[in-house]
Amino acid sequence: MPEEFHEPFNAATWLVDRHVEAGDGDRLAVVTGDRALTYAEVADEVAAAAASLRAIGVGPEQRIALALLDSMEFVAAFLGAMRIGAVPVAMNPLLPGRDLGVIAADARARVAVVSAPMADRVPDLCAGAPEVTTVVSTGSADQVETGSPSARAVGWADFLADGQGVDAWPYPTWAESPGFWLCTSGSTGQPKLAVHRHGDIRVTCETYADHVLGLTAEDRCFSVGPMFHAYGLGNSLTFPFAAGASTVLEPTRPPTPALVAELVTTHRPTLFFCIPTFYAALNGSELADDTFASVRLAASAAEPLPAETYQRFLDRFGVTILDGIGSTELLHIYLSNSPSALRPGTSGVPVPGYEVRVVDDDGNEQSPGEPGQLLVTGDSMTTGYWCRTATNRATFDGPWMRTGDLYVADDDGFHTYLGRVDDMLRVGGEWVSPAEVEATLIEHEQVLEAAVVGERDGEGILRPVAYVIPADGFDREAGGEALAEALTGLCRERLAGFKRPRRYELVADLPKTATGKIQRFKLRS
Repeated sequence: MPEEFHEPFNAATWLVDRHVEAGDGDRLAVVTGDRALTYAEVADEVAAAAASLRAIGVGPEQRIALALLDSMEFVAAFLGAMRIGAVPVAMNPLLPGRDLGVIAADARARVAVVSAPMADRVPDLCAGAPEVTTVVSTGSADQVETGSPSARAVGWADFLADGQGVDAWPYPTWAESPGFWLCTSGSTGQPKLAVHRHGDIRVTCETYADHVLGLTAEDRCFSVGPMFHAYGLGNSLTFPFAAGASTVLEPTRPPTPALVAELVTTHRPTLFFCIPTFYAALNGSELADDTFASVRLAASAAEPLPAETYQRFLDRFGVTILDGIGSTELLHIYLSNSPSALRPGTSGVPVPGYEVRVVDDDGNEQSPGEPGQLLVTGDSMTTGYWCRTATNRATFDGPWMRTGDLYVADDDGFHTYLGRVDDMLRVGGEWVSPAEVEATLIEHEQVLEAAVVGERDGEGILRPVAYVIPADGFDREAGGEALAEALTGLCRERLAGFKRPRRYELVADLPKTATGKIQRFKLRS
């Protein structure tokens, strides 16, 4: 075994305990609600969660499913699991319970930690993941029904009490040790779990956080992007903790411009992280022009930031937005604008520590100005998708990953996004499978066929739009609005918010190939 494999490294102790041991335990680490915690207090909460996980039988490399909103409980559970060598699996807590169950079952999780407001999702989660035997709620146990005789509910206070007297010593991990898993739907629309190592966290902190943001202990971070995403995990947890800085956590999902303004003016972050759809909402709000006066830099990711949105935000609020592209597989941003290399409307240049290539269908390097698929490599890359052999072989080629994004680079090395290689939509930082939405629409008795594509609104933000062929006998003139309302209700019941079409167009037919495949590019045009 190579010598470096033996060098101890535990991401949880590196992010928290290191500062306490250096005498900085009294530095402010987390502000959330009416709580303000120092690094010493965070260390105590992480250790308590670690001991409690150990007390209920969680061992090294066992998976812990987390359906948690941004909160101190997320910090404690995520880092507490990594502290004892277990593997936290961060899930989107806003997903329906049946979707959470699919992910928890895929991870073979036996313990799930759920935010109290998401308690109604627990029965479906347990039904879909019968191996889950313990559900820890951030509230009290009597507020949770598991719906399963083999799964017990435990409140957060009782969970921590169970760990009293149990040693929370860190498990002897190293940089290559299994660290945590993150969900990504990628190009297939089906949930996949990207496997990350302990050392991947340090890599992103020493690349994007250091070289692009110049993040120091004097900074305070606030992210609209949530922590269950790779983007928000770095913004709100790993980046500030690595530097000994502080972070503002807000559980409300989705946030509003008014709420964000209140948090920014109250807590005065110096770094603000957001996504293009919300930057557009901020531009269209009635916020005071000095709302972001404390912010020295803003960042954007998840989807391309239109140059117009960038300029409107700069003109109104006086803050520069650094747009970039990252992925769950690379853990954070690997291609970005920076204060010294900025070109609105592009994704910037490679972040130091990463390399990218634009290639044609045969893998040949494209010249500047020639479009092609973007490949990326870097030391924070996932070791692969859990139990997805075919997808791994199609996605990874040695040290390189095929992103599925179409890009073109200019002579100065700035990269401009052109779209997806496939038909997947990137909406509000989430992947949307048109096939999944179409299957839901077709369930309505008055829908014969449906096709979903992306359409950019006035701010240049991509939104799902549905083209619908009504069933025979449908009165288009009399029933168009009623059908649209019915489909809206159906999607509200069956789909997560970001997957729902924003507009419905009733059409007589859909453009198709000779073999019956829908020609989506014609609908997009």
